[in-house]
Amino acid sequence: MKSSSLVSWAVGSCLLLAAGYVFGSQAPGGYHLLKKVPFGAAEGGGEYFDYITVDAAARRAYLSHGTEVKVVDADSGAVVGNITGLKRDHGVALVPELGHGFISDGDAGQAVIFDLKTLKTVGRVKADRDADSIVYDPASKRIFVFNGEPNTCTVIDPANETVVATLPLGGAPEQAVADGKGMIYDNLEDKNEVIGIDSRALKITARRPVAPAGQPVAIAMDREHRRLFIAGRNPQLLVVMNADNGNIIGHPFPIGARVDANVYDPETRLVASSTGEGTIHVFHEDSPDKLSEVETVQTEFGAKTMALDPETHNLMVDTADFDPPPAAIAQKGNPRPKAKPGTFHLLIYGR
Repeated sequence: MKSSSLVSWAVGSCLLLAAGYVFGSQAPGGYHLLKKVPFGAAEGGGEYFDYITVDAAARRAYLSHGTEVKVVDADSGAVVGNITGLKRDHGVALVPELGHGFISDGDAGQAVIFDLKTLKTVGRVKADRDADSIVYDPASKRIFVFNGEPNTCTVIDPANETVVATLPLGGAPEQAVADGKGMIYDNLEDKNEVIGIDSRALKITARRPVAPAGQPVAIAMDREHRRLFIAGRNPQLLVVMNADNGNIIGHPFPIGARVDANVYDPETRLVASSTGEGTIHVFHEDSPDKLSEVETVQTEFGAKTMALDPETHNLMVDTADFDPPPAAIAQKGNPRPKAKPGTFHLLIYGR
């Protein structure tokens, strides 16, 4: 071939490869219900549920369920066991190298420690009332428990099962995420901001406004590209933030009422937000600076908490049956309907 032809061929090949990458990375929609798994009532009655945690390696999912944590097989939904003796649990953080898990029990003001194999309670560490979001930071090897009403964070050494520090946050914390390199980001819903915590120095190093979103409660992270996906309830928007400088990237996306969880899948580059009105809003990260809408999946009322199974790429939400029928929960002053005891169930969505 002539050199000019070679150049043209090379350029054309590169363009085709680039196009193939772009279109190949565009993850299609099509999430649909794979399984609905019903469970019985939690010990002590009532019907409360919060965070879901997936252990992809062990193929288990941990479902917060009031006075218990229900442990299920991540593939079939079959019950593996129950962790009981809790008052009002919220989240679960796993420390595989120690063989232990930690449960935030808000009404007890504790982090409850359990054995990952036997699911037996093996210890308790004092946190604070309204202990809610809980994360394990592999960089500092510490557990961070975010306490809602006291506006604090309890830092625990999981190896020694002792409290390292209690950090005042200056606002009401919600869902948190660790970047794996020594920073933790947490929503302060009453301050309309996200804070950055140095997990080793135990200092707040950044406070970033989330406007145009407000009342931020849900957060997920693209750790490779340092992007935070933050969802708020008032206004009901999803925004993308540069984790390092706090800049809001692109335009916000409208979402449903009572969002409570975000997830990010680094393989498919999908971002999802689950809402209490019964929707999962799915987006695709076309590039670190561009997000696009993929689809809105109809789930069930109350299915506001969610987790990603990184092995199957399935989404898990849970909820219960409600009576009276919900109506216009987004309206200010409208009371929340109560869940029927004994109707708690898991919904697994896949593509």
